Amino acid sequence: MPPPNMEAVLRFYATSPHHQAIGLKVVSADREKAVMRVGYDKRFIGNPDTGALHGGLVTTLMDSTGALAVLAQVPAGTAVATLDLRLDYLRPAIPGQDLIGDSHCFKVTPNLAFSRGTAFEEGNDDDPVANFVATYMLKPVGIGMDTGGDAS
Repeated sequence: MPPPNMEAVLRFYATSPHHQAIGLKVVSADREKAVMRVGYDKRFIGNPDTGALHGGLVTTLMDSTGALAVLAQVPAGTAVATLDLRLDYLRPAIPGQDLIGDSHCFKVTPNLAFSRGTAFEEGNDDDPVANFVATYMLKPVGIGMDTGGDAS
């Protein structure tokens, strides 16, 4: 079984038009944890009265971070697609601050992988904005889609 090709995974994440459009960036990724950051941007305010970011941005951050944690665990060329995702919003994000997502892939089976994590502002990881858990479907090596990318 070939190990993960983190160079290809990180290249995919850096060149994804969606990730570029929202400013989503990889901070770090290894077999233990994936960390991503999305900068505060007024275009993504969900509540104009408070300046809090839209929940959809938090969901995108966590879905991408969860998939990245999975890709750090599976063989090179494995495609990943989100099957189920649950996000518990715990509080609004603080206006003006970047959001960080961290995730850990805690279980991989031949066809599924599971990750969980939190979203928070830098230096505020003990008071998360959201908790998340997700299930990802795996398309193993040799069945097509050899980019190692996230299909979510």
